[in-house]
Amino acid sequence: MGKNNVPRPTESELEILQVLWQHGPSTVRFVNDELSKRRDVGYTTTLKLLQLMHEKGIVARDDSSRTHVYRPALREQETQGVLIDRLLEAAFGGSALKLVQQALGNRKTSRAELDQIRDLLDSMDDQQDPDQPSPTATPDTK
Repeated sequence: MGKNNVPRPTESELEILQVLWQHGPSTVRFVNDELSKRRDVGYTTTLKLLQLMHEKGIVARDDSSRTHVYRPALREQETQGVLIDRLLEAAFGGSALKLVQQALGNRKTSRAELDQIRDLLDSMDDQQDPDQPSPTATPDTK
């Protein structure tokens, strides 16, 4: 499924997907119990959302037994990529730098997270084509 064909889950649907991504295939009761740890949500609301998500192709349902079991039909990383691309274009004019500055400036970032970000940047820098100048490099002026 190409990036443009990936369904765009709503905020409530993302909450449910987070539960399914974290815990694997689950019943409506389990999903509802997990959501209820964060906020007040009724069982019938969770059921209806899962049914709608099934119709949209966001989750798959095993209804071979009396208790239906739902699993994510979307991969977590692919979904996050689509959502980030949409946010990047809509809110930051396509600038990854502005997105990162905003993300790091709006909350306390732990030392461990900063170290992981540095490691990620270093590995991305190592993977860059050596014949390509880095975006921050200035051309030689001879």
